Amino acid sequence: MTVPQEASASDADDVERHPCPRCRAEPGSPCRSRSGAVAGTYHTGRFTKVPRLAKLLRVPTPADRGPGQPWRPGTPVPLALAPDTPTADIRIGYARCSTLTQELQSQLDALTKHGIPRDKVFSEKISTRVRVRPQFEAALALARQIKAHAPHCRVIFTVYEMKRLGRDAAELTALADHLTAHGLVLEMLAGPLPGMYDPSGPGRLLFAFFAAMAETERENIRESTLEGLDAAARKGKHGGRPPVITEDMLHTVLRRRANGESVEQIQPDLIIPTGKRKGLAPSVASVYRALAEHEKQEAYPEAVAQAHADFADLQDVDDIPRPRRVRIRRPGDPLTAEEVDLRQRLQSQAHPNSETATQEP
Repeated sequence: MTVPQEASASDADDVERHPCPRCRAEPGSPCRSRSGAVAGTYHTGRFTKVPRLAKLLRVPTPADRGPGQPWRPGTPVPLALAPDTPTADIRIGYARCSTLTQELQSQLDALTKHGIPRDKVFSEKISTRVRVRPQFEAALALARQIKAHAPHCRVIFTVYEMKRLGRDAAELTALADHLTAHGLVLEMLAGPLPGMYDPSGPGRLLFAFFAAMAETERENIRESTLEGLDAAARKGKHGGRPPVITEDMLHTVLRRRANGESVEQIQPDLIIPTGKRKGLAPSVASVYRALAEHEKQEAYPEAVAQAHADFADLQDVDDIPRPRRVRIRRPGDPLTAEEVDLRQRLQSQAHPNSETATQEP
């Protein structure tokens, strides 16, 4: 069993589709505590009605529900369509481009030409380096709501091409899991894998491919991190972010990059606060190394943590050679007491060939 570390809005939406047998909260409302406040977690008898959450120990209440605040009824969940309601395809479109390009309109035109109403197309100009994409989350939220209210319809999440979905295998895998959990279908209009992918049908092969990509990338990051720690230890150094890049500096770099600035533009404004280079700007290479380390930690924190744990295990058994101090002797330097004793003991030992040499005629 696993315990979710953060409250998920999608989990909360699924839980609140059911009434609570303990606090009597109606569908559409969070659970209520005995004191009359919004409960910090959903009651077990309620969230276990959601199959994918049934094995969890607890499901936290998201912040937007106001845990700890006075409880008030939420928006009632609309009744599901009758079983004999004709099925239909409902598409939700999403378009994205970076803040430095002008290709957003071509994506919007392609989605509109595909028959998606403009009010069901979400778009934003935002860098791939920004992990929180408001319009992307809004598009998924609408798709979830439609599927919950019209379960007999096929809700299709449509994008122009795969790279609009995420920047790495971790994000693609997370999206695949999300679509699978909510019964949504993925559609791509162009790119290397155009077509429709239903996670409950033949399209599950694509989702399995995403998972395999993520596992391969996770293992590569673990190995590269372990190799970096090993190489640093052999040189008597410690792994991790270059010490000239502090947390505050990294936060500044991330914020300004999210606004479209390049590392080369940001680097001159950074100041090293301590050390031999205090008052100077770090090198561009140091900034890029810090960003690479941060992105690894963000994408696959468990892989980096596993690499550090494996490295610690190797240190415990002392499998890794450690650098040792040596004394460099100069001509004429006096011998230490230990060295004098060693020389005398060596001189007192008979040479192995001395006896044979004296016995020869």
